[in-house]
Amino acid sequence: QYDYIYLGDNARAPYGPRSFDQVYEYTLEAVSWFFKQGCPLIILACNTASAKALRTIQQNDLAKMGKRKRVLGVIRPTAEVIGNFSKLGHVGVLGTKGTVQSESYILEIEKFFPHARVSQEACPMWVPLIENNEYNTAGADYFVKKHIDNLLAKDAEIDTFLLGCTHYPLLIDKINQFVPNNIQVIEQGSIVAQSLQNYLFKHPE
Repeated sequence: QYDYIYLGDNARAPYGPRSFDQVYEYTLEAVSWFFKQGCPLIILACNTASAKALRTIQQNDLAKMGKRKRVLGVIRPTAEVIGNFSKLGHVGVLGTKGTVQSESYILEIEKFFPHARVSQEACPMWVPLIENNEYNTAGADYFVKKHIDNLLAKDAEIDTFLLGCTHYPLLIDKINQFVPNNIQVIEQGSIVAQSLQNYLFKHPE
């Protein structure tokens, strides 16, 4: 019952290695464009933008853009439920350099699951592999296995991997090749979609 507009910033992707100021600038530009198209609600479907720009936009910019303007991200709705997937309370986050450095997942997951242990691994080559259509090649194996092994070396009790980048589900076949069978891999798509549905039900206008 809703119409959707999608904007992908192909010209300046990836955002992962960019500075906080750059990501904020680019994200604010995109948010402003969406509002000009008449969109009252925006989802930052990017973990890096959610980590580096969302809070600043919500606190400093929204009030200047008019009433009933809303901007949401993908980190909080994921953090709200990720602990429910882990039986041992040990979660591993695979993300971009920017998302990992922000420690947003560590901070947000702690709010909802204070006893969970969260380990992170930055995967700077994964988005370029995907963007260059190299993610299904044998050359991708090295980088996928390397970061999975690095993450497991930080905590051998991890039983849940979170793909903390909206690009990463395209690597799911490769990831599953190198993830032990006792570890489940969680994608964000259905989690964020369900969270949005719940949000719209509570805030219909």
